[in-house]
Amino acid sequence: MRQLKFFLKKEFQQILRNKLLVRLIVAVPIVQLIILPFAANYEIQNIKLCVIDNDKSEYSRKLINKFTSTNYFILTGYFSSQKEALHYLEKDKADLIIEIPKSFENDLIRESETKVFINANAINGQTAGLAVSYSNAIIRDFNNDVRIEWIQPMRINSIPTIEISSTNWFNPKMNYKYFIVPGLMVLLVTLVGFLLTTINIVKEKEDGTIEQLNVSPLKKHQFILGKLIPFWIIGLVVLTIAQIVSFILYGIVPAGSYLTIYLFAAIYLVALLGFGLFVSTLAETQQQAMFIAYFFMMIFILLGGLFAPIENMPDWAQFLTRLNPVSYFIEAIRMIILKGSGINELSKHFGIIILFALIFNTLAIYSYHKTK
Repeated sequence: MRQLKFFLKKEFQQILRNKLLVRLIVAVPIVQLIILPFAANYEIQNIKLCVIDNDKSEYSRKLINKFTSTNYFILTGYFSSQKEALHYLEKDKADLIIEIPKSFENDLIRESETKVFINANAINGQTAGLAVSYSNAIIRDFNNDVRIEWIQPMRINSIPTIEISSTNWFNPKMNYKYFIVPGLMVLLVTLVGFLLTTINIVKEKEDGTIEQLNVSPLKKHQFILGKLIPFWIIGLVVLTIAQIVSFILYGIVPAGSYLTIYLFAAIYLVALLGFGLFVSTLAETQQQAMFIAYFFMMIFILLGGLFAPIENMPDWAQFLTRLNPVSYFIEAIRMIILKGSGINELSKHFGIIILFALIFNTLAIYSYHKTK
C-alpha cells in the first residue's frame, strides 16, 4: 500500500503540473453545456414555407394564415407557378411548398371537399417528415374550423363530443433541454475520462519512464489502480461541474437522489477508465491510442441513445447498444433526473455496469506486461 500511495502522489503531481489540462477540465464542461443544448435542438421551428395560391379566395387566405400564425413556419416565398417555387426549393431556400388549386373555395363550398398539394424538401428527412406532419395537423384544424362554421348553431350542442385532456409525466413542459442535458453530462464524463486514460500509459512508454515502473515493487493491480484513481476523481469533478452548470443555466434539479447519480457514475468511471487503460496498454504511441479512442468514442456517442432513440435503430444496432456502457449511463441518469428512479429501479443497469467494470479492468491488468 505504501508503494501505491507514493505512486498516486506522483500521478497527481504530474496532472497538476499540466496547467492547460487543469483549465480544460474546468472549462470543457462549462463551454459544452452552454453551447450544445442549443445546437442539439429537438424542436423543429422556422420551417421555410413557400405558397402558391392559385385561388386567391377568402378560404385560401385563411388557410395560409393558419400556417403563418404558428411558430413552426415562416413564409419565405409567394409564387404564381409551381416551376418558380420548385426552383426556389432547389436552391434550399424553402423546406415546404403549399399549392392551393384554383377551384379551392368553389370545390369546398359546392362539393364539400377540395385538395391541397404539398411538396417537401426531403434532403433532411427528419425536417421533411415533421413539416408534412405539422402541415397535415394544420389542414385538419382548418377543416374542423370550416365544419363548425357551416353547422347550424342549434345543432352544435346536439353533436356528441369527446374532450381530450393530456398530462405530460416526468417532463411536464416538454422542455427538450431536460432530456438532452443529462445525456451531455454523460458525454462529458466519458470524453474527459476515456481520452485521458487512453493516452496515459502510452505517454509513460514514449517518455521512457515505463521501464522504471516495470522494475519497481509495484504490483500489476497497484499500477492499474494508481493510473485509474486520479482520473476517476477527475471524472467525478467534471460531473459535479456539469451538474452545477445545468442547475444555474437550465434549472435542472434531479427528481431522484444525487447519491444514486454519483454511485452509478463512480462504478461507470471504473468500467470506462479500465477500458481506456486496456487500450493504452495495447497502443505503442499516443497517435495510435488517440485513433483507437476516437473510433470508440464515435461508437459510444452514436449508439448511446444521446441523439437518436435506441428503439428507432435497426435490430443489429440495438444489439450493439447492449455492449455500449455509455447507453446504460445515459438511460440511468435520465431516469434519475426526470423520473426520480432509485437503486431498485436501476438494479439491471447497476449489474451490467459492474460486469463491464470487472471485465475491462481484468483485461487492463492482464494486458499490462510488467518486468518481474
